[in-house]
Amino acid sequence: MKRKTDGSESQAANGQPEMKKRALSSEEVAARFRDGLFEPSVQQDYAKKYVESAPYKHGVICPLIEPSLLRSVRDEIQTHLDFTEKETDIYKIFQSGDLANLDGLDDTSLSRLPSLLKLRDAMYSARFREYLSSVTGSGKLSGQKTDMAINVYNEGCHLLCHDDVIGSRRVSYILYLTDPDTPWQAEWGGALRLFPTTTKKDANGEDVKIPSPDHSLSIPPAFNQLSFFTVQPGESFHDVEEVYHAKEGDDKSKKRVRMAISGWFHIPQKGEDGYEEGLEEKLAQRSSLAQLQGRGDIYDLPQPHPVVCNDKSEQPVEGKGKAKLEEVPSDSEFTETDLNFLVQYIAPSYLTPDITEEMSETFGNESSLNLERFLSEKFSARVHEYIREQERTELPRSSDEIHAQTGWTVARPPHKQRYMFQQHSTTDVQEQKTTPIQELLNDLFPSLAFRKWLALVTGADRITSYDFLARRFRRGQDYTLASGYDGEEPRLEFTLSLTPTSGWEKQGDEDVDEEMDGVEDTSGGSAEQKKPKDLKTTSPTREEPAVGGYEIYMAGDDEDDGDAAIYRSAAADEDDGILFSTAAGWNRLSIVLRDSGTLKFVKYVSAAAQGDRWDITGDLGVEFGEDVDEDDEDEEVEVEVEE
Repeated sequence: MKRKTDGSESQAANGQPEMKKRALSSEEVAARFRDGLFEPSVQQDYAKKYVESAPYKHGVICPLIEPSLLRSVRDEIQTHLDFTEKETDIYKIFQSGDLANLDGLDDTSLSRLPSLLKLRDAMYSARFREYLSSVTGSGKLSGQKTDMAINVYNEGCHLLCHDDVIGSRRVSYILYLTDPDTPWQAEWGGALRLFPTTTKKDANGEDVKIPSPDHSLSIPPAFNQLSFFTVQPGESFHDVEEVYHAKEGDDKSKKRVRMAISGWFHIPQKGEDGYEEGLEEKLAQRSSLAQLQGRGDIYDLPQPHPVVCNDKSEQPVEGKGKAKLEEVPSDSEFTETDLNFLVQYIAPSYLTPDITEEMSETFGNESSLNLERFLSEKFSARVHEYIREQERTELPRSSDEIHAQTGWTVARPPHKQRYMFQQHSTTDVQEQKTTPIQELLNDLFPSLAFRKWLALVTGADRITSYDFLARRFRRGQDYTLASGYDGEEPRLEFTLSLTPTSGWEKQGDEDVDEEMDGVEDTSGGSAEQKKPKDLKTTSPTREEPAVGGYEIYMAGDDEDDGDAAIYRSAAADEDDGILFSTAAGWNRLSIVLRDSGTLKFVKYVSAAAQGDRWDITGDLGVEFGEDVDEDDEDEEVEVEVEE
């Protein structure tokens, strides 16, 4: 996570904050670390372990700091520092300001944090920088550019997969300040988890590293433990496991507060030994943003499989990277046959002319819709029964085993997304159809009748292509990070949320199980538009924990400051740029007209959720024509429908 310093702080001639600290002698430095740390044999042992470590080179030193000093640091933090809650697509944490700003504080404020200053100065001292550089083999480290902050992870907090590659970072570190008198339990979560990579060839035949969706090493927190690794583009992928909520029967007096000082050692700055002209600019080109748009995209899962709809007869085109072409009759009039097909799946109310007109007007004004109880009572009951049955079966943790046992695939890479998915079939699947999810994917949504209905309610002249995906976001594991859409023309996107459990909404949400026991006729439904102003409107405001799982569209940031979208806050201001948001729920269809540059993500689903988030999504190319005169409009076809 990138943190920007306050522009009001005093600056030295080299652009760095003016330092109030003085250079420490080797003896002073050694006194602030644990006994024996700087002995050659100990240093060599850590260096050997670092070289032999996997899935990429990393190290753990425990204990690191002289114990009484670190206890004093912890006491000062708890007494004198404030923390700001921050939540974006990639993390949920409580964070202090950048500790580099300590140098800009007045003497009175500094006098309250003597131990914290001692710790920071020792960490960035010449002796410890040389020690860490020797252990990691990373090269020289800057003593001018300090970059550290205090992060607190309470229950529900997390940090998703990323590689830390931003700017001039060279070594990442975490120094844990958990309760020294109540040892952290591994089952509480909060571990630093490392992800292995596989080397493959990109489109140019060059090597590119692809991270696995599954971590291979978990390092639980411990008081006075330092975890560290060299920042390596496309390789140093890691996350921080969610700190789990206490379960019923757990000792809630043992508060789960994962406090740590974390930060980076940077490459030498101008005027320092080891400075290389132009190196920082070269590193910037290998930033996390480049990784998100990088050469390994051909190995992403899922890959788009659009079907192009043509008015003229076309032969199917098969092959990687090409869309299937589908012959579509030129007559687009909505017929009784269409209605008879759709009523098998869709609630009758949404097929009546008056509600269709209401939906079309709302979509024309808002460019989005939320339709509650979209599927018919009979078909939604089948879907509900299927999903509940799936959730009663425990899933394996390995992505490969999941695919082998269930037929679902795990989305990857984890620095973009992770969830289970099935794609719509581009071949005849009549003999393969076994589940109501596949029936929606392969029968309802690809049908010409549904595309006609969708064109009616959105005002589109024609649906030109489609691509559908069923997704299952496992609690405690899955998410999508913010990604943009860069198409020249807007496209329609829909999400049919099929999450049968409760607890996802804010106040007033209904218990889905009770609803399914005595569901009312959906013919009384209507089109409902929801456009919350901030992230918190999509999370429960009751005493139940916030569980995430909401889907958000937000305006892209036009500022070119070198940050990837995942590092920007989605709720920094009142005007936070959120265009459309909807919580996970049961049987709700949301439709959005997405413009180029619009960001979208599904928030990480907490382990505290009562179940998994299920949905089916669709991306559809559309054509919108000019408005026509009323005299030229086709007559409305009114057909009686029965469920």
